[in-house]
Amino acid sequence: MQDVDEFARWVAEFEAKQLARAAMGDPEWARGANLDPAVARSVQRFQIGESGDGANLIAKAEAAGDPRYTAAVRLFVAEEINHARMLGLLLNAGGWQTIRAHWSDVVFVRLRRALGLRLELMVLMVAEVVALRYYRALRDGTEDVLTTRVAGLILNDELRHVPFHCHRLRVAFAGSSRAARCIPILLWWVVLIGATVVVAADHGPALRRLGVRRTGFVLDVIALFKVIVPTAVSGNSVTVTGGAPVPLRAAHAKRLLH
Repeated sequence: MQDVDEFARWVAEFEAKQLARAAMGDPEWARGANLDPAVARSVQRFQIGESGDGANLIAKAEAAGDPRYTAAVRLFVAEEINHARMLGLLLNAGGWQTIRAHWSDVVFVRLRRALGLRLELMVLMVAEVVALRYYRALRDGTEDVLTTRVAGLILNDELRHVPFHCHRLRVAFAGSSRAARCIPILLWWVVLIGATVVVAADHGPALRRLGVRRTGFVLDVIALFKVIVPTAVSGNSVTVTGGAPVPLRAAHAKRLLH
């Protein structure tokens, strides 16, 4: 019953954010954006990663049998679609086009779709944690006002997405013994480190323009993940901020990003 109530609060949190977004309106796209070519190409790849209709994840959430969780997932997917929209408009404001595909997104999507809900969320969490550090770099590493604004809006959403997925993963891991969690967690770390190294290499030129070294990017993502993993697999208590449940350890992760 507690989990049902918590997911109902997540729905309320997502809906409140949706209303706040509508009231605030979009950034001023007409002001244009001054995008370094390396940064623009990097944003193109992240824009692809944020796009998609989320149908596979929604179908798995429906199969899990909790309508409140499914409603929250639909709202999460809507925010990801909005991120893709904003990144596309940012690129257009800088005179760049979106791209149709990138090999890294193809691999990531195929991996996620081949898995059940718990494993898909674990892979998705890897992307979310990498995105936390990337959008912080994009927000803080440019003097372009529009880029800073868009990256800040997306980062604010991602800071909520991580505890949301942590909450569902705690539910998924609740019936597992500590020993049974060891192999999934080990594999999770392998995927995280591998994906982070690939992103750091692929986006290295952009990260340099944004003032972040590849090694520093990888170490920062690992530090974030080290904080988040115990929250996602344990039964740690939660505190409610702004109407939605936020794991206590998520506050530590948030400090790493500011």
